[in-house]
Amino acid sequence: MDTPAIRFATRSFPFLVAVTACMLISACSQQAPPPPAAPSASALATANAAAADKELKLYQQMLAEHSETLAAPVGEEIVQKYPGTPAAAEVQKTLPQIQANAKAKAEHDRLANLWYYQTANMGGEQSTASTYSEPRSANSVRLVLRRHVKWGESVYLFAPDGSKGFLCKDLCNVVMRFDGKREAWKAYLPKTGEPAMFINDNKRFIAAMQKVRVIEMDVTTKDRGKQTLKFEVGGYDPSKFTPLPKK
Repeated sequence: MDTPAIRFATRSFPFLVAVTACMLISACSQQAPPPPAAPSASALATANAAAADKELKLYQQMLAEHSETLAAPVGEEIVQKYPGTPAAAEVQKTLPQIQANAKAKAEHDRLANLWYYQTANMGGEQSTASTYSEPRSANSVRLVLRRHVKWGESVYLFAPDGSKGFLCKDLCNVVMRFDGKREAWKAYLPKTGEPAMFINDNKRFIAAMQKVRVIEMDVTTKDRGKQTLKFEVGGYDPSKFTPLPKK
């Protein structure tokens, strides 16, 4: 039986097949392309060497500018990040010494920053150099070197705010250790009643202080009893302690 519906289906079938095939081909063509091939080992080595050479120039520039503290971490990164490269081999020739120098400078700067220098008018021109006992806190005692136009040069300990000061009768003995070497020094309290204790023979003390890194002092305070004060004095800079004007 030949009906219009049958004739339409018959004529349309080839067209539907062609459309379906076209759709399938289009779908296939829209699939993600295959990933690019991984770079070869030689290409990676070349790229690493080029990147390391770039950082090597920065490292060498910092050395030329004597910025060893900045150069050290750059050199460490080259060695760790680009092992086996010519740049890493070049850095390893100088890095150990640069690291040692950078560490020494960082410690020098740390010790220097523990000192405070001040010049002011306190009943006359006065200059001071001072540092605090370790560990630093609200209870730290100050070691003060003072030069005053009227009172001359002196060295004393100054207790924190609110403290009653030190126990010391007449000219008392204070046991000190200069880098561990035990010595006994004379000290006395000021007649004016400040919470301070003056160290006798200030010139000898300042001279001895400049030869050591740490000074420990066994003292007795009215508030806290016996205690050992530790001062890291290795960063003292005598050029910043203004001398008294010449008479």
